[in-house]
Amino acid sequence: MRKRPFAVALVGRPNVGKSTLFNRVTGTRRAIVTPIPGTTRDLIALTVVWRGVTFQAIDTGGMFGASADPLHELVVARGRQAVQSADLIVFIVDGRDGKLPADEEIAAVLRTRGVPVILAVNKVDDRRARDGALDFYKMGFDPIIEIAAEHGHGVGDLLDEIVRRIPASGPVPTTPTPPEDAGEVDGSLGGDLAADEAGGAFGHDTTGQPRAEEDGDGAETAVAIIGRPNVGKSSLVNKLLREERMIVSEVPGTTRDAVDAVLRWHRRRFRIVDTAGIRRAGRVAQSGLLETVSVRLARRAVEQADVAVVVIDAEAGVADQDATIAGEADRAGCGIVLAANKWDLTKGMGQEYSKTFDENLRFRLKFAEYMPIVHLSALTGERTGRLLEVIDRVAVARQKRVPTGELNRFVESITSAHPPASTARSGIKVLYAAQVGVAPPTFVFFTNRATSFHFSYERFLQNRLREAFGFEGSPIRIQVRARGRKGRD
Repeated sequence: MRKRPFAVALVGRPNVGKSTLFNRVTGTRRAIVTPIPGTTRDLIALTVVWRGVTFQAIDTGGMFGASADPLHELVVARGRQAVQSADLIVFIVDGRDGKLPADEEIAAVLRTRGVPVILAVNKVDDRRARDGALDFYKMGFDPIIEIAAEHGHGVGDLLDEIVRRIPASGPVPTTPTPPEDAGEVDGSLGGDLAADEAGGAFGHDTTGQPRAEEDGDGAETAVAIIGRPNVGKSSLVNKLLREERMIVSEVPGTTRDAVDAVLRWHRRRFRIVDTAGIRRAGRVAQSGLLETVSVRLARRAVEQADVAVVVIDAEAGVADQDATIAGEADRAGCGIVLAANKWDLTKGMGQEYSKTFDENLRFRLKFAEYMPIVHLSALTGERTGRLLEVIDRVAVARQKRVPTGELNRFVESITSAHPPASTARSGIKVLYAAQVGVAPPTFVFFTNRATSFHFSYERFLQNRLREAFGFEGSPIRIQVRARGRKGRD
């Protein structure tokens, strides 16, 4: 049993400024903000600290109102779930538009909840909004705060009203009830698995400036779930978290924001980040601003990840874009696991399909020999426990450090038998080596004259280092320096 964070849900119809306010109070740019109604789909939760009081802010999709989003009904359903679980609701309306029927519909739902509601009239920096704000005072909510989320006007007053309504002891401790399908998977997902919806580590201090919030539970592994659209990334995240956290649909591009949650597994903490599907650059450019921003957030999640899980559609087979995505993760230096999803759909393809699939995957991703492959099904949960085990091993391997003496004995043995190629008479000799970094493991080879190796010899050294010391699923970086020379690597 644990005390859950005090949950504050930001709700309102589409395009009233919920995501803008969410980014403002959390001091981040986590929620995508565009003029397109219905931009936000999944729930995004981050921890906020204001005047020494901590709470969790939850951004929701627009409820009621007009939206061209084909998944609007799913978004509304998810918003209702957030309303039902919130301890306090900030009801956001657009002062420029004035009171609309959709606002009245949301108000009727909120009145049945029996929790405090703060009405925030947004966009009051516009004179029309100030004139129209009077209509909202007739809705019966108290207090009413006039704000301009984009510029920060009135947001401090809103935060003061929120923390004033948070009990000193916080919400009552609760024991989460597992979903109906929360049985053990592969015998490894039971016991100490819990999803923590506190989706971030940034808050505000009393001056309103963002600050990092330390977590006393130890180290955390950031895991980015990446891949092409519609390969099952959100379904996999939901299965790992054992809750319907992400909206799942057959519509490609369902996920837009990079949404994360903490997963506790066998005394480990994984921050699982669901990302938007990454298509080829040309197609993203043609699709407009929304997908461009979504893909940018996905790539940022990869850059910040310790381990990237590249999800591949096992039924459809390996595509060139899978290689491109894995290549981006390799260049970012994070550990990589290849997850062949929808493996349950390959059961009728014969026993040789697994071997053939893996061989084809290795052939298409020639640089990916070091990446472990996990065959799984996000739908049935098959081998999702195995995936967590592999993620944990890769995260540990990425931090591994080889003692200098042991490393140089190894280097001497392989370079004497297989020296670097050279066109000079004297040849190139590796004098000694040192590991200068981890995450990813980085080695410097000091030579008598060379400042670089041929790419094939560099690949040879990487393979031999991996054979000797492990580094499962982690890229290895090699630098070369001529002894006595100074300059850039």
